[in-house]
Amino acid sequence: MIAALGMTQIMAWGSSYYLPAVIAPAVVADTGWPLAWVVGGLSLGLLVGGLISPRVGSSIERHGGRNVLAFSAACIGTGQIGLAIAPSLAVYIIAWLIIGLGMGAGLYDAAFATLGRLYGHGARSAITTLTLFGGFASTVCWPLSAFLMGEIGWRGACLVYAAVQLLVALPLYLLILPRGVARPASQSDQKTVVAPAPVTRSTPVMVILAATITLAAVISSTLSVHLLTVLQSTGMALAAAVG
Repeated sequence: MIAALGMTQIMAWGSSYYLPAVIAPAVVADTGWPLAWVVGGLSLGLLVGGLISPRVGSSIERHGGRNVLAFSAACIGTGQIGLAIAPSLAVYIIAWLIIGLGMGAGLYDAAFATLGRLYGHGARSAITTLTLFGGFASTVCWPLSAFLMGEIGWRGACLVYAAVQLLVALPLYLLILPRGVARPASQSDQKTVVAPAPVTRSTPVMVILAATITLAAVISSTLSVHLLTVLQSTGMALAAAVG
């Protein structure tokens, strides 16, 4: 199951978070839309994903992650279709908002919560393995996206990713993930559970922590979107940049 979830994570990241880095220049050249708005679609999608995160977490806590992750695949796939057929910038942005729902419901946070709900205290190794899989998303999907663009254009590439989400990831989630919540903890697990120490919340500390996480996310997102464009601006071909 972990290997299957790992593959779905690779494709989920590759068809959402890492996609604009490859297709943005082609979208601008094909449509004439401003680059800021073409890559800004991802930013709006990330905002939507952040806004729905509390609801996603509570849903996984109550019902498990099966339906949430399936919803994610449906949203990313639907959004990819929207990108592929977008006749205007407004439709393109709406498609990214739909993809944002999928990112909030299906990337690392939701997947980790699902594993935690399934395995309890034994989820650490599963989460580590899933993280390793997800780390290959750009390695796999940047060259794949570049290849698809060269063969069928950026709109065709989006349709391929839509098919992967709707015809592979969505059924896979429904097939491999159990209905409902996790199994009860065994007696041996219960004996090792220690009550957590009381946590004293400090507003300044939380503000600093939030600012640090936000800054790290900004840097990571900027690199993921613009790195290939910067490399190509030096005269490097797309195939070499994604390699």
